[in-house]
Amino acid sequence: MKAAKVKPQAKATAATPSPGPQAPSILVQVVGRGRFLKLTDTLVLPAGASLELRCRGRSARWRFPVSLEEEGAGRLRIKHFSRFSQLLVVNSTASDTGEYSCWSLQCPNSECRNGEDRIGTTFVFFTDPQELFVPTEDYYEVVQLRANQPILLPCQVTSPLAKVTLHREFPLEEILVDGVDISFDPKKGFTIHRPRASYAGSLFCMASLEDVRQISTKYMLIYVNYPSSPPKSSIKSSGASVQVGENFNVTCMVLGEPEIAVDFTWEYPGQQIGRPPYVRERTVLVRRVGQVQLESESVLYVDEARVVDDGLYSCRTENHQGSTTASTRIRVLPAPPAARPASRG
Repeated sequence: MKAAKVKPQAKATAATPSPGPQAPSILVQVVGRGRFLKLTDTLVLPAGASLELRCRGRSARWRFPVSLEEEGAGRLRIKHFSRFSQLLVVNSTASDTGEYSCWSLQCPNSECRNGEDRIGTTFVFFTDPQELFVPTEDYYEVVQLRANQPILLPCQVTSPLAKVTLHREFPLEEILVDGVDISFDPKKGFTIHRPRASYAGSLFCMASLEDVRQISTKYMLIYVNYPSSPPKSSIKSSGASVQVGENFNVTCMVLGEPEIAVDFTWEYPGQQIGRPPYVRERTVLVRRVGQVQLESESVLYVDEARVVDDGLYSCRTENHQGSTTASTRIRVLPAPPAARPASRG
């Protein structure tokens, strides 16, 4: 047994709206003087080409790849007019590959809000035969794998025609991409939908197009035991009421994922006067409804109950996702009067 653990006394940017159902696009490409092209989901241009987009509406807002935010001075130009806004990218590079979107502000009563029903988005590939992946300064990137949390390996390509595969560095082998556990999107990279410990290690993407083959940034995947939700606790006592002088205990239990530690903290009436109860904790793997779960239990023991032990007993359980509290009330009753010895006549 052990002493009970006792509870002691970035730069902001405009939010991009979500498109409403059947939202009409307000984004077009300018392909010549007075000539416009309705954009689809993707646009493919060679690196070095200029990109001119026009967003219909007043006071439009733009979102574009981070490369243009960081070093786009002189290459990115945005102008606002009475009926539209213009975005121009000159001397484009493979780094400018990414999503371009705009939305207009609605200002009906001098109070502006995002026009959620007026948004336009397209993904632009700036192809470069010498840069099959969107360039990055990182040689290694650490990625945490957590159970039940899909993760992205952001090896974006500059051409939708590039063939991309996923590989492990040690031992060198190609990893199966089945579209279920792992899938690939040329606009994003590889998504691991069901992370598990076997994926841990050094991974990289390989792209090939015609006679060119290149590898991406290397991703060091570290598997972290991480819960999918806060613990779900239950509490019970050896009795709803006890008499002064009797012993009793209160049990707090959590059923959770294997290898996910749970921290218990108790609050109890006698805590106010420094009454020291004792706690025993244990964990055991159990099988429930065909699944292996970790049963964590904390038992608080109170010896020789006193009047001050009457009241609410609360158990707080916590993991990396949050905490929950379960409580029960114990009544401490006066001891029955001692029986008088029978008198002799």
